[in-house]
Amino acid sequence: MRILMVSDVYFPRVNGVSTSIQTLRQALAEAGHESMLVVPDYPAAVDEAGIVRVPGWPIPRDPEDRLMHPRTLAATLDRLDPADFDLVHIHTPFLAHRAGVRWARRHGLPCVETYHTLFEEYFHHYLPFLPKRWLAAAARMISRKECDGVTAVIAPSSAMKQALLGYGVTSPIHIIPTGLNLADFAHCDGPAFRARHGIAPQRPVMAYVGRVAFEKNLDFLLRVTAQVRRELPDVLLVIAGEGPARKSLERAVAKRGLTNNVRFVGYLERKTELPACYCAADVFVFASKTETQGLVLLESMALGVPVVGLAEMGTKDVLQEGAGCRIAPDDVAGFARVLIPLLADRAAAQALGAAGKAYAAGWSESRMCEAILALYQNLRPAFGRHSERVPRAA
Repeated sequence: MRILMVSDVYFPRVNGVSTSIQTLRQALAEAGHESMLVVPDYPAAVDEAGIVRVPGWPIPRDPEDRLMHPRTLAATLDRLDPADFDLVHIHTPFLAHRAGVRWARRHGLPCVETYHTLFEEYFHHYLPFLPKRWLAAAARMISRKECDGVTAVIAPSSAMKQALLGYGVTSPIHIIPTGLNLADFAHCDGPAFRARHGIAPQRPVMAYVGRVAFEKNLDFLLRVTAQVRRELPDVLLVIAGEGPARKSLERAVAKRGLTNNVRFVGYLERKTELPACYCAADVFVFASKTETQGLVLLESMALGVPVVGLAEMGTKDVLQEGAGCRIAPDDVAGFARVLIPLLADRAAAQALGAAGKAYAAGWSESRMCEAILALYQNLRPAFGRHSERVPRAA
């Protein structure tokens, strides 16, 4: 099969959607299927085979992202030959959705959309001058309309499927989690990372990897760090990533006197530095309540680093008590009580991490790819190459 993918975000913009798309494309290629990806251009983007970049503008209040020029995006798609593709797969609900659905309908192709992000819980962080309930209602309405405009919807977790059903979505919804490329998380050098960043070998370290964004509940982790410090004065929280909340969090670190206990290391190179950051930690910590899956949890487990986190939304599908993780309560003192024994007993942390490594192996990208290919194939009888399509526009 040959799949046309469209998204409003991709590398070098680092987030879970970019990772999910990259993992899927790699898995499809390994299974003998081709894909073309149409995404925004970025100042630091590099040319890659099978990726078409569309120029655009920075987004106000979110300068990491780019808004593709609508006409240029439409013209880019219109230059493609629909006979070269079996299906359209959309990954974001903005311009990519509108352009991708329009192109698929014009040429009689099935159109699948993965609903990666629970936007109902995101918009108020970036549009704080509007009432939260208005933004949530708008997000639900837009999500329902867009999901019902495609042939099928992919939800990365059961919680995300339930949310979409609650919106009133009537299109078929298939739960297919993002898989993990285990080869990318087979080796790491935690001691070398510690040495490069001046972290003592015996210092208790917890790590967070992901977007430094308000919806990630990172202020909660700062308060947990302050609580843990009462028993482990030299504890260190390493935050790897960038995002709009960084300056606010840095101010909170200074205000709470946590300068020596929190370190921001920014974006890390994915093949070596990121795995090393995971492995430099005794425990990976996660407190987001809006994740549709939480891929970083599996990445940490795949490297043998145990997780302490909240089981909320999509992370409920990933976190299983004792399988590489401890599920913590949603309060600072309770979270710290679960976390401290693992930070204080490295042998216990390593034993839990070993269980997580075995657990993460069940989330391989090959299994995810098989499920998505089965969905693609099920859509082909109604829309495949032998169906009647609308002639290509001149």
